[in-house]
Amino acid sequence: MGDLFSGGHMIIIGLIVLLMFGGKKLPELMQGLGRGIREFKDAKDNVRKEIEDHVNEPADKNTSTK
Repeated sequence: MGDLFSGGHMIIIGLIVLLMFGGKKLPELMQGLGRGIREFKDAKDNVRKEIEDHVNEPADKNTSTK
């Protein structure tokens, strides 16, 4: 069966997408996809930073109750 994302498969997928959406709509779709990936990475980085900040807090801050 081979690799799902081999060169031949990617060409076939590209042609199908081009036929479905046309040449004019394709740049808009790719721009939206890029924006979505960028937002996902930003959110992932923010969550990672919050977790690291929480882990690196001093112990007395975590155990104090008020």
